Amino acid sequence: MGGKRVLAGFHGVTARLRHAPESIDALYVDAARRDGRMQQLLDRAKAAGVRVTVSDGERLQRMAAGSTHQGVVALCREVDLARSLDDVLEQVDRRTLLLLLDGVTDPRNLGACMRTAEAAGARALIVPRDRSASLTPVVAAAAAGAAETLPLIAVTNLARAMEEIREAGVWIVGAAGEAERTVYEVDLTGPLAWVLGAEGQGLRRLTREKCDWLARIPLQGRTESLNVSVACGVCLFETQRQRQASAAEG
Repeated sequence: MGGKRVLAGFHGVTARLRHAPESIDALYVDAARRDGRMQQLLDRAKAAGVRVTVSDGERLQRMAAGSTHQGVVALCREVDLARSLDDVLEQVDRRTLLLLLDGVTDPRNLGACMRTAEAAGARALIVPRDRSASLTPVVAAAAAGAAETLPLIAVTNLARAMEEIREAGVWIVGAAGEAERTVYEVDLTGPLAWVLGAEGQGLRRLTREKCDWLARIPLQGRTESLNVSVACGVCLFETQRQRQASAAEG
């Protein structure tokens, strides 16, 4: 176990109760909330042997540091997920799927991407240390529990990390609006890392050059780009669709 974290909201706290209840030092709930969802969480906490303290909304808001707490805040120790890129690359196989984000600084976008990546079966989300939002309570709340099971790894140099990923046998595909091929025309069935940039800015030049391929999401309307979390969903779930189709054929 590592340092301390504050988890706010039902998704994050429920995920921690499900996966690592022993890491929860204290669980605070709003005395004014007595609905079925709260009762379900209290039952889960009791079954896991987690101590519950009844509190008030004002105190919970202070503890949540600006994120939406929904009447639930937990003080936890960090759980042991992969802590470095080396940890992730030691376990590369044909099902490996990684997500790299280049310059996504909005915490809610980062959290939404975490939620999407975890749902799509990605093994890690990798970001540059100096040009990205970090794992704050706001990010964790937007991730809706995904931050408890998906490693978020910050690297000093994203381009160098991409070189290490390629050397480990993982192909790298960058999402770029000007790419010749669409996400539906690129073979996504092998070990893969997707790289996406922030909406409006896209991939930086060096990041783009480190990709094995570029692919675009075909847009039919007048909208010029998608929110990065939406684009993330399109790319990652098309990857899973291709993999499932390939497995069925083989």
